[in-house]
Amino acid sequence: MENLKMKQTTPPACPMDSILRLLMGPWTTYILWVLSDGGPQRFGVLKRAVPGISTRVLTERLRMLQAAGVIWRDQTQTIPPAVTYGLTERGDDLRQVLESLGEVAQRWQSEGAFETGDVAAE
Repeated sequence: MENLKMKQTTPPACPMDSILRLLMGPWTTYILWVLSDGGPQRFGVLKRAVPGISTRVLTERLRMLQAAGVIWRDQTQTIPPAVTYGLTERGDDLRQVLESLGEVAQRWQSEGAFETGDVAAE
C-alpha cells in the first residue's frame, strides 16, 4: 500500500484575528486607553498611570505597539533621555473601537454578566 500523507493546509490569514491577538497582550488595552484618554505621555508618567505594570512589561508592550504602527515614540537627547509615546492614526482608529467595546463592557457589567460567570475567559 502506498503511504498517503495528508496535505496540511494553513487557513487563510484573518485580519480580525491579527488585530485581536495584538490587543490581547497583557496590559495592551490599558496602555492604549491611557494614551487615548490623556494624550501623549512620557514613559514615567505612563508607568504611573498603569498601576501594577513592571518596567519590563511596559517596555515590551510599547515596543510591540510601536512595531505594529499603533503608537509613536519620540526620544529627545537629554540626560536622562526624555521618551514620549502617543497614538498614531492607527491608534486613533482603535480608540473608537475600544470606546464602543467599553460601552458594551459597562452595559454587560451592569447586567451582572461578569459576576455570575456567564462570561468567562477561556
